[in-house]
Amino acid sequence: MKGYRIFRGIKILLMVIVACLVFGFVTMHLWNWLMPTLFGLRTITFTQALGLLILSKILLGGFHKHGGGGRHGWKRHMEERFATMTPEERERFRAGMRGRHGCHFGRQRHSEEQSTEQPAR
Repeated sequence: MKGYRIFRGIKILLMVIVACLVFGFVTMHLWNWLMPTLFGLRTITFTQALGLLILSKILLGGFHKHGGGGRHGWKRHMEERFATMTPEERERFRAGMRGRHGCHFGRQRHSEEQSTEQPAR
């Protein structure tokens, strides 16, 4: 069991190192290709590109752990709210969503399109 954990840890460490190298080189080359030409800025080194990546992560993304469903947590949250609604509340919600920008949710759109179409004569 310990051997597996060590192997897994080494594997993760290598993946992190490779990701840092790839993202650093991509950032450096994109910066050096675009920024001096477009804005007259100086070129940067690999370590400066890594620093730029870390700075952008701090300013824009943070270093928090994504829990509770990740990117699709909103979907689970809405499903939970929908499950606690009464049938009248659900219908009112659906009607309100149908009124927004002509959007239709769920399978209702298909059934509505079929019911509104008139057979060709």
